Amino acid sequence: MAEPGVNGPEPIEVPPMISVRDLSEIIGVSPIDLIKNLMANGIMANINQTLDFDTAAIVAEDMGYELVPEGMLAAAEEEKEEKVEPEAAAEPEEEVPPYWQMFVDPGEPVEPRPPIITVLGHVDHGKTTLLDAIREANVAGGEAGGITQHIGAYQVVQQGKKITFIDTPGHEAFTAMRARGAQVTDIAVLVVAAGDGLMPQTLEAINHARAARVPIVVALNKVDLATARPQRVLQQLAEEDLIPDAWGGDTFVVEISALRKTGIDELLDAIVLVAESLEPAANPDKPAVGTVLEAELDRSRGVTATLLIQAGTLHKGDNIVAGATYGRVRAMFDERGKQTEEAGPAIPVAILGLNEVPRAGDIFEVVEDESTARAIAEEQQEEEEKGKLYTVPTSLEELFDRMQAGEVKELNLIVKADVQGSLEPIESQLEQLGTDELKVNVLHTGTGTITENDIMLASASDAVVVGFNVPADGVAKRQAEAEGVDVRLYSIIYRLTEDVQKALEGLLEPEYKKFLIGQVEVRAVFSIPRGGNVAGCYVTDGKVKRGAIARLFRTGGMVYEGEVDSLKRFTEDVREVAQGYECGMGLTYYDDYEEGDIIRVYEERQVQ
Repeated sequence: MAEPGVNGPEPIEVPPMISVRDLSEIIGVSPIDLIKNLMANGIMANINQTLDFDTAAIVAEDMGYELVPEGMLAAAEEEKEEKVEPEAAAEPEEEVPPYWQMFVDPGEPVEPRPPIITVLGHVDHGKTTLLDAIREANVAGGEAGGITQHIGAYQVVQQGKKITFIDTPGHEAFTAMRARGAQVTDIAVLVVAAGDGLMPQTLEAINHARAARVPIVVALNKVDLATARPQRVLQQLAEEDLIPDAWGGDTFVVEISALRKTGIDELLDAIVLVAESLEPAANPDKPAVGTVLEAELDRSRGVTATLLIQAGTLHKGDNIVAGATYGRVRAMFDERGKQTEEAGPAIPVAILGLNEVPRAGDIFEVVEDESTARAIAEEQQEEEEKGKLYTVPTSLEELFDRMQAGEVKELNLIVKADVQGSLEPIESQLEQLGTDELKVNVLHTGTGTITENDIMLASASDAVVVGFNVPADGVAKRQAEAEGVDVRLYSIIYRLTEDVQKALEGLLEPEYKKFLIGQVEVRAVFSIPRGGNVAGCYVTDGKVKRGAIARLFRTGGMVYEGEVDSLKRFTEDVREVAQGYECGMGLTYYDDYEEGDIIRVYEERQVQ
């Protein structure tokens, strides 16, 4: 039946039983014409005869009218309102808060801090030259002496406002920090050569910045060259949804020449404007917390680490923990090599005093005393060691489970294919998948082999890497295993999209893999009456569990694979034995142990 007011005449409500006279009045035709129509349908009726609804509807339809049961229109209107109501009441999409808020407790007083900038872009497009130009043109307001010490970051002043630049250009370093849980950047400056336009690494940089939810300012470099085609670059940016401000968009595109040092002030002005909209802030009046930018072992001074304070104030003499390292700040230097007693939010400093070299991207924090610092560092070291044994991939199924728990609302994918002609239909089909609860978000696409960069982006963004007719190189495979990144390879497009759809619906068949959980060394062999031989072992790594898969290695090669059949501590049967303890162990259907044998113990876990 036609929906009211959409197709055909407006429906007319009638009761279940109606006389010929009343029906003629309701539909506006003469009783005679109505009786003639009834006769044509084989129904002999007079003007006072009562018709049921079905008969009346058939006759009315022949005469160009639509009848509906009494009360149906009101019910339909209510149903329509109910359908519209949720949409009208739908809440706007939740905005992701800026990362600096993770360093702010509810109700904590904060003050504005300088924005922190990272420079990204394609190789040879001028990232390092731009950083040098900014540094030489405007170091902390032109203070005498300039920078005498490279510490991985520096500050400049524009319009009376400080800006911190991280002097480690490239999205590889940017993403490596994110993969370790560090987020230090407020704004990404994307350097694009006006002659070359958007290159593969430029697109990677855009996707890395978007994955980190960082606003982008474009520095259109080398505009002074005869080969420059700035309008073509603007078009390419627009195709990547970076609509230039000159075209009415919200992406600042500033023409510069880093080599000739032109357009630098205009670029800094654009950064200041974007920073004002972000309003980065921090509380300087608390113990410092931040990120390690870089570190090295200096022969004369020991461990030197560059720290970027993100909240609080770091003082000379503070006890700090940085990842699995710790120490006391014996000395602190700014970018000019000048000793300083303290440093507040968004200020980079080089420090001396850590016991070992920390990793770039490690989070540091100030603690009460050295013993606390040592204890936290040792605990972190243990966690990292466990992580090497217990890394579980971010699989499609695990992401679905996390979605059901409300932890994840997007399925992040990185897609690599053999040719561009394959990428476009794959990306198009993937973007059509998903539900209101879980959407597919293609973070990055590209052609060619799956590389270490793809794995690092996936690790930093909780993404799954899918490849179509492409392999993963050796470095990428090792990195994926170390970082726990799920890499799935396909040769048929519909298999790829089908797996993603099944993952979204929770129907993907689970896959199981063996994960190393522990290792033991055979140090003695004992003969048990009527029980064969048992290996006297020492657990060197992880732990051993009864029933786990075991592989016995001798002189570098595997000689047997079975299960841990028996496990004892002294005379007691136990379920598992942890690192640093001795145990007696027997494997199923095997007793030919020798001293020095290595037994690696594995656990099957469900992955995708």
